[in-house]
Amino acid sequence: MIDFNDPAFVADPYQALAALRLHGKPVWHEEMQMFLAPCHSDANDVFRNKSLGRIFKDKTPEFEWETFNWLHSDSILDSEPPKHTRLRSLVAKAFNRNKIEGMRPAIERITQELLDAIDEKVKSGLTFDLIADYAEPLPVKIIADLLGFPESEEHLLRPWSQSIVKMYEVNPSAQYQMEAKKAASEFAQYVRDLAEQRKINPGQDLISDLALVEENGEKLNSHELVATCVLLLNAGHEASVNAFGNGMVAALQRPDQNALLRNNSRAVTDTALEEFMRFDAPLHLFERTASVDTTLGGVKIEQGQKIAALIGSANRDEKVFENPDEMDLTRDPNPHIGFGAGIHFCLGAPLARLEMGVSLPALWEKYPDMRLAGEPVRRPTFVLRGYESVAISA
Repeated sequence: MIDFNDPAFVADPYQALAALRLHGKPVWHEEMQMFLAPCHSDANDVFRNKSLGRIFKDKTPEFEWETFNWLHSDSILDSEPPKHTRLRSLVAKAFNRNKIEGMRPAIERITQELLDAIDEKVKSGLTFDLIADYAEPLPVKIIADLLGFPESEEHLLRPWSQSIVKMYEVNPSAQYQMEAKKAASEFAQYVRDLAEQRKINPGQDLISDLALVEENGEKLNSHELVATCVLLLNAGHEASVNAFGNGMVAALQRPDQNALLRNNSRAVTDTALEEFMRFDAPLHLFERTASVDTTLGGVKIEQGQKIAALIGSANRDEKVFENPDEMDLTRDPNPHIGFGAGIHFCLGAPLARLEMGVSLPALWEKYPDMRLAGEPVRRPTFVLRGYESVAISA
């Protein structure tokens, strides 16, 4: 059975995941004490089956984990109907299509600022880091702009987020746990203070909108508002950073795909960003818990047992995708489940697509001859799969 902490597996999980799909049904993983759904149809059902809930269990001792616990139990991601329905309806009312499309000028401005800074390095004959100089700061700056965080304090956000999301890995270390508790408390207090200011002096930012939004007499309470803002940063930028980095490295390693982006990036952008999400998924595992005895893929999941959608495996299912282990930036249709499905389909997917839709062609048009300047450095994690650094010569 798969060892999720094996460095060789983390470096390239796809051969082992393909072997797991040969079972043709969900498989029990003794160490993790949950079923794994590696096939596309089963993983898709994990997201959509109403008998499977995203049920967050408080970490203990509760006095140490208090803030971390409510940041999850009061978020859209870790709640189920009717609470999920109420939260998603309120957040969607503020975080709507017009709000997202209205971000386009800011995204274009931030993209250009980052390219200008990169150009200073290139003109000096230096390489640049695709992650640290472009993929990482872009979504952080965009979400900070969206929420109205002061630009001078943007540097706080990424470390807080990274510390919290390390808890989503398999068997996080004591050090990771300590850092997550600290980050959750600091991040929550920071957002709570901003929200209180915006209630008194509202602006054009999303925090102001969330503080004021109301539907059928319902509003977000203080914990729900803070949890929503923290979730938007954590989920909104981690996936974007990893999707962009993973996709770019894969494309740069393949001459035919490299040529597509170099010669006509705008024409293939829409299909390319979907293939980025599919080919080397930024999120590999999403777990759910059976609220009642449930049968999925011919396997009985007893009440209280967990099952995880293996997203990266599902996105390479031979029964759904032609030549699944080949990157094809023109692939269409592309029914990947990188953004989830059902009621837990990613609320930030339109923003992620807009970000990549602007930033991907902008980078290729600026540096059509860019290439890898060394071996990309992987992050040592499986659930959130991405690179620590990717040196680029332009």
